[in-house]
Amino acid sequence: MKVIGITGGVGAGKSEVLTFLSKHYNCRVIMADRAAHQLEEPGGRCYEPLLALLGPDVLTLDGRIDRQKMAARIFGDSLILQQVNAIVHPAVKEYLLEQIAQERAAKKFDYLFIEAALLLEEGYAEIVDDLWYIHAEAAIRRQRLKAARGYTDEKIDSILSKQLPEEAFYEQCRVVIENSGTLAGVYQQIEKELGEYQCQKQ
Repeated sequence: MKVIGITGGVGAGKSEVLTFLSKHYNCRVIMADRAAHQLEEPGGRCYEPLLALLGPDVLTLDGRIDRQKMAARIFGDSLILQQVNAIVHPAVKEYLLEQIAQERAAKKFDYLFIEAALLLEEGYAEIVDDLWYIHAEAAIRRQRLKAARGYTDEKIDSILSKQLPEEAFYEQCRVVIENSGTLAGVYQQIEKELGEYQCQKQ
């Protein structure tokens, strides 16, 4: 089983890539954000540490962590943000390592894809076999974010300013999937890349 990390800027089209992979290949897809949400649920390994840090005011009536309330606590407070990240990010990486070990032992899938926006920043490169960068031109990403999410230019500017420069992705990711054109073109790139891997196995 090959473990492939998938990353890219907001609006680059990672979701379309993951949907195609899940439909056409014998694989499992794990999204780091969703894994983090699971770990923040009651009983998850992040729940009690976050509750101790943020206090009971961030809970919903049924005892779950309210993400909007947590975001409000973090907004504008870099220290709280660092403390939350210090709880969540290592726990997510530990979870991913556990899942990789389990899937390798089970020998059920040909691929395990891990999608993480902060794949490079959080050192996920250390736990995957290969890195893919999903790229789209900035103007196209901006157009997608306005159409799909209703983001303003100001919000998009704020998001983009916090992301790594493209050069960092090109330097660290072996595969670049260009997603500025048609989805058919994206699918061809994926099929070519994974076809080459299948040939190497034989």
